[in-house]
Amino acid sequence: MLHTHIKNIHFNTPFINASGCWCREKNELDTLLSSEWKNDSVISKSCTLYSRDGNMSPRYKEFKHLSINSMGLPNNGIYFYLNYFNNINNNTKKKMISLSGLTLDENIIMIETLFSNYNQQASIDGIEINLSCPNIEGKPQIGYDLDSMKTYLTKIFDTILKFENSDSSCNRMLIGVKLPPYFDIVHFENVSKILSSFDRLGFITCINSIGNGLVIDTDTESVVIKPKNGFGGIGGSIVKPTALANVHQFYRLLGEKVAIIGCGGITSGEDVFQHILAGASMVSIGTELMKQGPLVFNTLNEQLITIMKQKGYQSIEDFRGKLNYL
Repeated sequence: MLHTHIKNIHFNTPFINASGCWCREKNELDTLLSSEWKNDSVISKSCTLYSRDGNMSPRYKEFKHLSINSMGLPNNGIYFYLNYFNNINNNTKKKMISLSGLTLDENIIMIETLFSNYNQQASIDGIEINLSCPNIEGKPQIGYDLDSMKTYLTKIFDTILKFENSDSSCNRMLIGVKLPPYFDIVHFENVSKILSSFDRLGFITCINSIGNGLVIDTDTESVVIKPKNGFGGIGGSIVKPTALANVHQFYRLLGEKVAIIGCGGITSGEDVFQHILAGASMVSIGTELMKQGPLVFNTLNEQLITIMKQKGYQSIEDFRGKLNYL
């Protein structure tokens, strides 16, 4: 009932963890890969070439309707995640690695590493290139510099195609990008023109957290996280309207050419339903995963099925992207 697909990869459920949540360490990945949970795919922490400790603590804080973080890409490096996934045996869940190199050259090296070690029987199913981390001090988000974004993606896809021309089996791997939230209509249009020029692009993940929010504690008269004088990415249910707008506008502009993984503000099966109605093929869970743990996937799965049965829908494709207008 909840089957979906991106390009040639089929998923039994539309659920995946966000690439910043529950996916840095081996024990976290082991947990997400358990058959006990209804996520049919797992993605690594957005990683750099070598391991990073990230920003100073406290760097993450949860509230009722939002979270704020300035993690600074703490991760174990590309070789850790590649080796981990390549050594998983007999696990049917799809496996993806998120890349967030601090430079274009670093991303190129990581892509060359992934494709040089590609094993059709045991390797990963997809790559997410993160163009939208707002929490690296002194580093702008590539997703907001459209000229740089086009140059960046051109070099990345040229590198990918070079490997695929020498080994056609590599083209089964999904390639996607994680985008920041956009707010102006013209930005959606201009970004879509760039994305649609890359035939190899299989999916986009939108949105990443809304960058550089500020949460203040009245009692202490202080910010609540330490890095960047308290500025951090905002997530949680408060970002859902922005996330839905991004999902739907990109769906309208890109159509079926590029699949969308909706992310932002998902706390219930109704939120999942709305993301899919707006055009998402899958949904990514971040803040709520941090709050509830992987049990959230089972809860969302049950709630989504209940809504679909109430509405008489037999599959996700019955309503995906079919949002009505007044």
